[in-house]
Amino acid sequence: MLILEKLHAFYGKSHVLHGVSLSVAPGEIVALLGRNGSGRSTTAKAIMGLVDAQGSLFWKGQQILGKKTFEIAHMGLGYVPESRDIFPTLTVQQNLLLGQKHSAKPGRWSIDDMYAMFPRLQERQHTEAGVMSGGEQQMLTLCRTLMGDPDLIIIDEPTEGLAPKIVELVGQYLQKLKSRGISVLLIEQKLTIAMHISDRCYVMGHGSVVFEGTPDELRQDSYIRKEWLEV
Repeated sequence: MLILEKLHAFYGKSHVLHGVSLSVAPGEIVALLGRNGSGRSTTAKAIMGLVDAQGSLFWKGQQILGKKTFEIAHMGLGYVPESRDIFPTLTVQQNLLLGQKHSAKPGRWSIDDMYAMFPRLQERQHTEAGVMSGGEQQMLTLCRTLMGDPDLIIIDEPTEGLAPKIVELVGQYLQKLKSRGISVLLIEQKLTIAMHISDRCYVMGHGSVVFEGTPDELRQDSYIRKEWLEV
């Protein structure tokens, strides 16, 4: 479904990604792990056309490198950035409506689906998004992206700064996406949730992939965990 081959990315003259290759299959949760500065977020931005990149980037067999971000989004790729880019002066419901995909074919998700998944959002549907807690804003960002009916969703650090109960809820949410046929590329530092819900893992270090395998294989590889993941 999504295939990166020897992807390089740049911020001006700074060479950040050094030949990253990875893939995400239909209905698969893939975790992209690594310390801060390892290149995980830059990989997500390169996929979405937000940074200069070179190499090969295929989505459903089509080369998308060089396309504009809105074109990539319209092709079925959703992106939830770490910054939780909500519209703070709009209500929860207005934020969700802005994410809705307008097409002749009905999407897989409705606002009612979002409220069923996260009842707290329904309680706050008429509240301005900017006054909500970090956890509530994270729920809203995830749901607004889903309203665009993506086939694959890239989520950058969804559990950052969240209480343990909300972290568990996010994990359940991601598994629910998988059950509805949506692929997930999860960028995460918390190994517990990533190892629990992912089908495969990649570990990045210094802008390159240093490990690829299953969560069980990563658990057994003490060198990789110590060298590239543990603080």
